[in-house]
Amino acid sequence: MKTFAGFREVFKIFQNKESYFNDINKQQSNRLILNQILLICLLAFFYGMVMGSYHSFLQSIVTGLKVIILFISTVIICFPSFFIIQQVLGSKMSFRQMIVIVLSGVVLTATIALSFAPIVVVFQVTGGNYHFLQLLHVVIFVFAGIFGMRLMVDALKFACENKSIYPQIGVAIFRIWIIILAFVGIQLAWNLRPFLCEKHEEFKVFRKYEGNFYTAIVYSVEQLVSPKQPEKPVGKATPLNSADTTSNKSTGADKILNQIRK
Repeated sequence: MKTFAGFREVFKIFQNKESYFNDINKQQSNRLILNQILLICLLAFFYGMVMGSYHSFLQSIVTGLKVIILFISTVIICFPSFFIIQQVLGSKMSFRQMIVIVLSGVVLTATIALSFAPIVVVFQVTGGNYHFLQLLHVVIFVFAGIFGMRLMVDALKFACENKSIYPQIGVAIFRIWIIILAFVGIQLAWNLRPFLCEKHEEFKVFRKYEGNFYTAIVYSVEQLVSPKQPEKPVGKATPLNSADTTSNKSTGADKILNQIRK
């Protein structure tokens, strides 16, 4: 029951943003941060299971764990730079306040991504194309990420305008940090692949590094627009052609013999 009560506290952000932002600036607790992390793990795992279920049950479990690693590791890698830069700029926000704001954005991202799970299942059940599903998941992550990043910006603006504990320049710098966060997430996702395997492929935990994320997206688009057909093997010459060739050769030889006789 305490866990569900903690989840309700995290989801307050969907009911009243201003009240939630006000609570963040008043007090933070380790319990709130723990509930946020736990909720991110649950949401990410279930969405990952939906992704991997296109291939097999084992792939769905592994993909669920990979999505958790993707979300949490991205925050761990990028947060230190965000915190240090904001402190240098004169921010009066504590470590807990900043981590709660960042995790709130990740919670919203994971929640919106999971809300698209039924749509993904429909396309999988109705024979969805692998390349189409690949692009669909990319679009879902980008769409959900935009809302998550916007939530973080709104929280920082509230702290700047209403509480005067956050510098205005920090909001502008944060937009640059968001771009860095996105690139780190993309790189980690590429290194953790495959999340979605073709049905005829064997199960693999990781793939060998080849190409990059952007070329893979271009290739998927090309496969949807104009899929490549396997080349037909070049057949041997027909018996008719070979017969014609033989007859031509014999006719030429006869002409030479007639000339010699003359």
